[in-house]
Amino acid sequence: MTVKTRETIGTLEATETPRDQLEALARFANHLDESELRDLLLSLTSRVLDGADLTVVEETTDYTPAEVATRLGMSRTHLYKLLDNGEIPSHRIGRDRRISFRDVVAFEAQRQRDRRELAERFANPTRTDRNAIEEMLNDL
Repeated sequence: MTVKTRETIGTLEATETPRDQLEALARFANHLDESELRDLLLSLTSRVLDGADLTVVEETTDYTPAEVATRLGMSRTHLYKLLDNGEIPSHRIGRDRRISFRDVVAFEAQRQRDRRELAERFANPTRTDRNAIEEMLNDL
């Protein structure tokens, strides 16, 4: 585990974590009663076993626009458009902008929901057409 000094960020690197320990943790989690903790442990062990590195970040951490753009996989120019439109809240420290971790996570979650909804619409065009017709008829 490497620990960086910025807001006590800890990173669990998949390649450095013994597989038998992760599997033991997953077995332990499977014996817990259904809860958020159980789901979290199972999700974490599954992702690390699949090769993903995990980073733990304090909820109160703020990021620069450059850091957020990198995390979201977009250009800083596009990110600034989202900030200016209020799609991602930000605050100023002096003349610099900062974005809270919570707001980044909320934006990512909303973006995933929007993508899922769009995929469902394309997967079920007949239902989408039927819903649009019903909506128009209700407006008459």
